[in-house]
Amino acid sequence: MMVVAQDSWKLIWSDEFNIDGPYNSGVWTPEKGFVRNHEDQWYQGENAFCQNGCLVIEARREKRENPMYTGMANSNDWRRNRKYIEYTSASLTTRRSFSFTFGRMEVRARIPTAGGAWPAIWLLGNDMEWPSCGEIDVMEYYRINGVPHILANACWGSDRRYQAVWNSKRIPYAHFTDGDSRWAEKFHVWRMEWTPQTISIFLDDELLNEIPLSETVNGTLGNGRNPFHAPQYILLNLAIGGDNGGEIDDSSMPMRYEIDYVRVYQRHEP
Repeated sequence: MMVVAQDSWKLIWSDEFNIDGPYNSGVWTPEKGFVRNHEDQWYQGENAFCQNGCLVIEARREKRENPMYTGMANSNDWRRNRKYIEYTSASLTTRRSFSFTFGRMEVRARIPTAGGAWPAIWLLGNDMEWPSCGEIDVMEYYRINGVPHILANACWGSDRRYQAVWNSKRIPYAHFTDGDSRWAEKFHVWRMEWTPQTISIFLDDELLNEIPLSETVNGTLGNGRNPFHAPQYILLNLAIGGDNGGEIDDSSMPMRYEIDYVRVYQRHEP
């Protein structure tokens, strides 16, 4: 049932994860394998499930043969030169079920912060190659030169393939823990408000980044389009290690990324 939120926002889509057991496979599609950023985990749907009113994405330490291995450890393809899978986790997307243009998205979650953890809440466009499709990072947690940060970003296409233009805010994790030493033990609310003029990203009502859409125009490969005037779908994932996760703390395995809800609102005009 549709409800009217404060400031005339109307709920148009949500997942509350209130049933224990498997997540809704009609909504969420799992990514599979080694996917991006030289990450250490093998993505598989089995590492995500609903428990106690939350979606749990669990990273695990486990070793088995990599089915993509080519037998050449010196291969330039990082997905294929690893003989073994040593970690597993999950990445779920709404690519096949739900996307939206403009509105408010809220996600209440508790994130893992141990070494190697790289949880994210993000969105991608579905009709062009990355980065011309556009990417909105409502939340990323990872280490920069060994120092943990929380990021709020967006990127779009340039004139070169796979070369993004970024608007990124990187807030040291200490900014949050200095005010609350038990910050990591608690759930927090990430919010993205997306209008034809701006994308604004908040954490517990603190504005982290405001991105003017007058600047987010693709280069020639993206046909000069603004990807943030087109639909985006949702991704929730817990990566491990890779380019930005940092050194992995095996003593923290299994790591749990817990999402209480995902809600999307759009303006309601009476």
